[in-house]
Amino acid sequence: MSRPGSDLRHVVVGCGGLGSAAAYWLSRAMGGRVLALEQHALGGSAHDARPVHLLQHHDADAALAPAAYATWRDVERVSGLPLLTETGGLVIADDAARRRIGRLAAVADRHDVDFELLDPRALRRRWPQFRVTGTEDALHQRRSGIVDAARAGATHLALARGHGAEIREHSPVRALRATPSHVEVVLDDEVIRAERVVVAADVGTTEVLDGLGGLSLTVAREQVTSYATPHLLDFSSARFPVFTWHGADDVSGIGVHGEVATTLGQHGAGDGPLRRRREEFLAEHVPGFAGPEIATRSRLSAVPSDGHHVIGAVPGEPRVAVGVGARPEATFTSLIGRILAELATTGSSRHPIGAFALDRPALAAPSRWRSHA
Repeated sequence: MSRPGSDLRHVVVGCGGLGSAAAYWLSRAMGGRVLALEQHALGGSAHDARPVHLLQHHDADAALAPAAYATWRDVERVSGLPLLTETGGLVIADDAARRRIGRLAAVADRHDVDFELLDPRALRRRWPQFRVTGTEDALHQRRSGIVDAARAGATHLALARGHGAEIREHSPVRALRATPSHVEVVLDDEVIRAERVVVAADVGTTEVLDGLGGLSLTVAREQVTSYATPHLLDFSSARFPVFTWHGADDVSGIGVHGEVATTLGQHGAGDGPLRRRREEFLAEHVPGFAGPEIATRSRLSAVPSDGHHVIGAVPGEPRVAVGVGARPEATFTSLIGRILAELATTGSSRHPIGAFALDRPALAAPSRWRSHA
């Protein structure tokens, strides 16, 4: 086990989606000189299907999306495990939100991503599972799909161990302290000396970075409900696309994949009112999607005020790289981990990440970076 004074070079803080990916990509480059620390237990996560999208709403994300898909395929190649299932994806907007379709199509055109625009009649003909009123617009992109986030995280960690990385659970990081020769990673009963640190602690990021300044993030909540639909064939991944519906409430849905259930996600707090709105939405627009409720869980995630990822080195402390994924989807999980590994090993990335830097105005707080969560 690595102790103060050892030649341990790189520490990853957090073994969630981004952290597990960073641990793998770092260990692939550096072998056993990688230690990944997770404050909770590992290995107990349930199935957690997340959408992936080649077509993105913002140019900065769209520029990274092809590399994100290629990165998932690389992890599948070296692990032998299927991780990304392409189902196609729909974005549907009612009359009040139809401008979103136009903006999305404009980004697709700028980045040469193929798509189809569908009127309500075409949407009903292709996917009779949906009920539309006749005022909606829709956009279909054939390469959207699903990644099981829990399976992907376990795969990244297994591959990291195969390259010699040490993975420790029940090891919360309390602080980082910069010294002239190294970065101290402070645990409850140990101080680890590291040459480089990757922070991928999601909602714990601001606390971990507090000794180096801070970070201005909010905490977003998504309510995710799984349903035991009786219509398995209609909502199988071969027949039903992942979808986002923009209207009075923005909701996102995934058909039957892994777990024998459909899944609907909705941002917000207050489970009772949100549950009623989800039920009303499904009854009106996707009735066969519903069934007995299996479970509802909350996903918490750290989000900057501009809604973009955080990828880069701490200003004034290049030995500490930070990654925060600003989407509940899984499109960029492995790629961001790969970029963090690049930053930790070479100090730069071959990918365009300038828009995600830590010194941009959206992350600034008065006098210091500081969490608003």
